[in-house]
Amino acid sequence: MPSAPLIDASVFMGMHARDDATRVACVSFMAERFEAGVAMSWEQVGRCDDIVWGYDRDVQDAYYPFMDVLHSTMSVTRRPYDVADVALALRDRSLADLPLHEALAVAMACNRGGHLVTISPRLHDRPGLPIGRPVATAVAEFPEPLAGLYARSLQLRIDRGTL
Repeated sequence: MPSAPLIDASVFMGMHARDDATRVACVSFMAERFEAGVAMSWEQVGRCDDIVWGYDRDVQDAYYPFMDVLHSTMSVTRRPYDVADVALALRDRSLADLPLHEALAVAMACNRGGHLVTISPRLHDRPGLPIGRPVATAVAEFPEPLAGLYARSLQLRIDRGTL
């Protein structure tokens, strides 16, 4: 089992969801794991950037200090896919017709004996996949100075369909 839960971009960017319940669940999940950490594929990290780059520069400037400090102070293990992940994503019939980034994320979780934490409704609508929702034991917050950077970064609000 991986030492840190594998998350996708939906959870990371869910910290900036327009929907408050989604936002609170994602930020509490991440804040509770500040020391223990999470893992993400390189592609999922890039998907986060792709979302943010679609916003005006002033919103990006408000967001990126939070993301930069979070990635350098929280334990976030960034992992590449390997050949086995690609092979499983392409051959596993339970992953057929999913967007490739989701099939690869699930395959990565399967190949590492873990599960993928996601808010993707496509994935949650498929029984039998090794996935879970971001769950926190309580509403948690980041330590300072990250908490202040997070508050400022909330100029970025994302609709659920984008996540």
